[in-house]
Amino acid sequence: MRDRPAGTVRITAHDHAITTALWPRLLPLLRQYPDIQIEFSVDYGFTDIASQRFDAGVRVGDRVDKDLVAVRIAPDMRMAVVGSPGYIEGKSIPKTPQDLTAHRCVNLRLPTRGNLYAWDFEKGKKSVNVKVEGQTVFNNTPLMLRAAVDGMGFAYVPLDLVRPHIAEGTLVAVLRDWWPSFPGYHLYYASRRQMAPALALVIEALRYRGPTESARF
Repeated sequence: MRDRPAGTVRITAHDHAITTALWPRLLPLLRQYPDIQIEFSVDYGFTDIASQRFDAGVRVGDRVDKDLVAVRIAPDMRMAVVGSPGYIEGKSIPKTPQDLTAHRCVNLRLPTRGNLYAWDFEKGKKSVNVKVEGQTVFNNTPLMLRAAVDGMGFAYVPLDLVRPHIAEGTLVAVLRDWWPSFPGYHLYYASRRQMAPALALVIEALRYRGPTESARF
């Protein structure tokens, strides 16, 4: 018997979730428990963790099947619409979400939907979604961001990802009063009486405790 937890924990998640929620909290755990291994698999779909042999997955919100448990690991997420100064120069600035149909936009294709993702917006009690068009389609958020920086049109991406670019002036924010918020990332895993110690440590490390409280191992 080992004196400390060991083993591999396999997690499937969106790349943004790995970068912002998983990696910052799991890196200290990995350093503290050298016998634990964590395998990250980037996937934009809602993976069947049982059939794909994952220990856990990450999705927005806490709606999961009855045999799964969902634990919040991040605060609510706000989306933003941004474009480069070079793209915007000489063009009319969108005043409403519908104005985006007159612009080039960077599209996202999700594996769970097949078709292009329609951008969601909300303002007060109003909510709309807009199908946009452009020259580029990605299934990866960082690449969408890069395309926007390179002047390929407006992109619809998580606000925390673009804040540095807005501050530096490499991207310009538009439609601020229409930006929607979504439930934060949740870790989901199978409900079972006995859980591997390594997975239990991962869940506890990732559990969201609010903006001023850090995880304790």
